[in-house]
Amino acid sequence: MLTNTLIKELNSTLPRECILTDVEERYVYSLDASNDPYVKAKLPDAVVFVQSIEQVQQVVRIANRHLVPIVCRGAGTNTVGACVPVHGGIILNFSKMNKILEINQENMTVRVQPGVVIGDLQEAVEKVGLFYPPDPSNLKISTVGGSIAQNSAGARCFKYGSTKDYVIDMLVVTADGKLIRTGSNTIKNATGYNLGSLFIGSEGTLGIVVEATLKLIPKPQENQVIMAYFDKVEDSVSAVNSIIENHISPATIDFMDRNAIETVERFYPSNLLLGKAAALIIEVDGFKNSIEYQREIICSLLELHNASNIKFSMNNEDAEQIWNARRSSMAACTKLRPNVTTDDVIVPRQNLAKLIKGICEICERHKLIICMVGHVGDGSVHPQIPIDYNDKDEYRRYKIAKSEIYALTVKLDGIISGEHGIGLEKKSYISNVVESGALDYMRLIKKTLDPKNILNPYKIF
Repeated sequence: MLTNTLIKELNSTLPRECILTDVEERYVYSLDASNDPYVKAKLPDAVVFVQSIEQVQQVVRIANRHLVPIVCRGAGTNTVGACVPVHGGIILNFSKMNKILEINQENMTVRVQPGVVIGDLQEAVEKVGLFYPPDPSNLKISTVGGSIAQNSAGARCFKYGSTKDYVIDMLVVTADGKLIRTGSNTIKNATGYNLGSLFIGSEGTLGIVVEATLKLIPKPQENQVIMAYFDKVEDSVSAVNSIIENHISPATIDFMDRNAIETVERFYPSNLLLGKAAALIIEVDGFKNSIEYQREIICSLLELHNASNIKFSMNNEDAEQIWNARRSSMAACTKLRPNVTTDDVIVPRQNLAKLIKGICEICERHKLIICMVGHVGDGSVHPQIPIDYNDKDEYRRYKIAKSEIYALTVKLDGIISGEHGIGLEKKSYISNVVESGALDYMRLIKKTLDPKNILNPYKIF
């Protein structure tokens, strides 16, 4: 609980308009996209809109002296409760630190503040012929800071990797308010420990990223999106394996199951084909003269695995229509029940068909709706389960199903989060997939870097 003295300190440090303390204002920032009413969250005591690195340091020093928790927030799209202030304290909002500071075309890097929206970043660098591949499905609102905190990825992960593969340097404010640099402006760096890897994916529990330098690559000359339908999920997974085995590396290989297809088409008509068990969305990119070659091989392999109604984009508008259908899945699910949960589990690709089939059987057994999408090129699926949180029996069945989905994932040599993180929602399951010795070292790192436990406390563990 913030004392009057602490509020006065904040007011003397930052402009008054940068601090929210009214109950109604604070309530908005007590939730994130996980939105689980049974999570015992508290209202933040204050919401602070920081505008500079110096202001972040000042707020952290105040919080450190008074033992007040700090929870960082970008767009609040996190789905595992990582932005929820379970013990009150200060929400550090980065929406005003949203500048692209420098695009260096010669070095192919971009330097940004944490509040930069990923979609805006992509548009800016593409104007000068460069490319930032990570593309979470909510890229039109999600921010670089949140992406680094969760090590988010998206559909292009199969070919291009996740956020961690593009962060070459960061400025990080530590728990006592110091500012450290984690890397360099060079693409390679074997000089000492890789501190950056500690902070990427740490969900704001070890330090606060206040600036990042990201590696860029040349923008592909052309791209084309292929969509194909299958009567059996197993055939769609076999087709994916066959494409990869034939040395084709699509930019994306995404998946929609029957319920996802039908739900999107019902609420956001996109000319999707109904009555099919699965659809694959495959994007190829590269030099213009290679696109047709890649497409022909992929289409022949899709046909070998019983694909039907294969179509491909003829222009950017066609491609965008296909991707809009895929990205509308979550929004469409919200039309089925008052609430919708989404997860991200990932297994070795050889076990993917078993995972998809098993998740559907679990949800059917517990009388739950399930819409499945995912980045199947890397073995990742997103079970989307529409439920009514006010229906206590349905919520109970959902929690049981969730545990069974995680148990199945572990049985299939997988992990419980590929890109969404752990936060509050999954912390009771982390010991199922991370051995105790490794967890002990994680806790030791947390205690070393944040001895007073003020940075997003009680998340992950």
